[in-house]
Amino acid sequence: MSDTPFGFGLPPEEPENGGDGKKKGDGQGGQGPANPFGFGGPAGAGDNPFAAMFGSLNPNDLGAAFQQLGQMLSYEGGPVNWDMAKDLARQTVAQGTADGTKDSSVTAGERAAVEEAVRLADLWLDGVTSLPSGSGTAVAWSRAEWVEATLPVWKDLVDPVAERVGAAMGGVLPEEMQAMAGPLLGMMRSMGGAMFGTQIGQAVGVLAGEVVGSTDIGLPLGPAGKAALLPVNIAAFGSGLGVPQDEVRLYLALREAAHQRLFAHVPWLRSHLFGAVEGYARGIKVDTSKLEDVVGQLDPSNPEQLQEALQQGMFQPEDTPEQKAALARLETALALVEGWVDAVVHAAAAPHLPSAGALRETLRRRRASGGPAEQTFATLIGLELRPRRLRDASRLWASLTDARGLEGRDGLWEHPDMLPTAADLDDPDGFVHREHLDFSEIDKMLGEAAGGGPAKPDLKKDSGDTGADEGDDTK
Repeated sequence: MSDTPFGFGLPPEEPENGGDGKKKGDGQGGQGPANPFGFGGPAGAGDNPFAAMFGSLNPNDLGAAFQQLGQMLSYEGGPVNWDMAKDLARQTVAQGTADGTKDSSVTAGERAAVEEAVRLADLWLDGVTSLPSGSGTAVAWSRAEWVEATLPVWKDLVDPVAERVGAAMGGVLPEEMQAMAGPLLGMMRSMGGAMFGTQIGQAVGVLAGEVVGSTDIGLPLGPAGKAALLPVNIAAFGSGLGVPQDEVRLYLALREAAHQRLFAHVPWLRSHLFGAVEGYARGIKVDTSKLEDVVGQLDPSNPEQLQEALQQGMFQPEDTPEQKAALARLETALALVEGWVDAVVHAAAAPHLPSAGALRETLRRRRASGGPAEQTFATLIGLELRPRRLRDASRLWASLTDARGLEGRDGLWEHPDMLPTAADLDDPDGFVHREHLDFSEIDKMLGEAAGGGPAKPDLKKDSGDTGADEGDDTK
């Protein structure tokens, strides 16, 4: 049986740097298990989320267990039971991580250290990017606070997929039979909401033990303008690296603050990314023959049966041009976000932090080996980031800095059509020295045209071939 929640089969693994045959997980930093959620706790919880809820109960707790089961089956909300997801995420956080680290309330000293690190990070970033600060406030979160703050965004990410799956579950019966099967379909919807809620709750709870901020997966999971770091996880991340804790905190603050700048001052970026997720979700197909078999054999006294069937590869992406385009759009956009952050943070940190290069490579290897953020993102919405694209994007942004300067590089974020494509990541030099349309000039032209004045669009043309690349980057 697959351990992949929602029945998604993960895409084929790709070498980190093309063709070396090295599988993900072979490098350092792959602390995450093959199943990123781990489904720790009681035996069998990995395949049966209901065991995660009830498996460890003693007889005195049976009343509470049946009450919770009744609440699950009476759920009438959307495609995901988010109350259940939140409760299970908090329970998972309370259990602590595999290394025995427990969550703890943020102290006044930790809060002050985070605020100072973000303040200094923004000061250093001012010299390496034309985008102004996007961090209105800096906060230190416990793991439980991270769960509370990010669940609304997880809802935006997962609901499109869950709605698509839920619609398929309700459509497997002939129309003339659906009226007669109303109670059964209602129970299936309740169980489906519980299934998603259980898996998402466990996933988010496990991820809360790994992330160091609100932007680890390249998406803005927290409230806008709020740079957030998790002191307990920063301490765990820095353990064993031989790097002073202050430097680790400051480097991670640079990454968080850089993400905040991008999402604050590129207003279309969030909707672009989430729209790509929704576009991908629309292309998910369901093996209706399997689902029909499940419906025909469903035993109301065995709620695990539906869960087990859903984990056997029932949901797969459509192999259509539209689906491939949605996938490429999302993967490329996320690679460009992470590549920009990587290049900008390295430029800001290298002159000040002796450990900048080592910390950069640690984070890159963590990603390349399939760290928890990538695995959770892949499993929750059926997608997987390709780490090779992140390095390619970082090289491209660094080359753009040398060829066009900070303004020319950051100006590409003015419009999604100005950004590099997946093909451009394969040929960064070609993109760097290509003529590109200046959308600000088009806006100026339209404004002058409205006022009756003549105007023509300009093309920005780069001069000189610097042959720029990151001097210390891995080729």
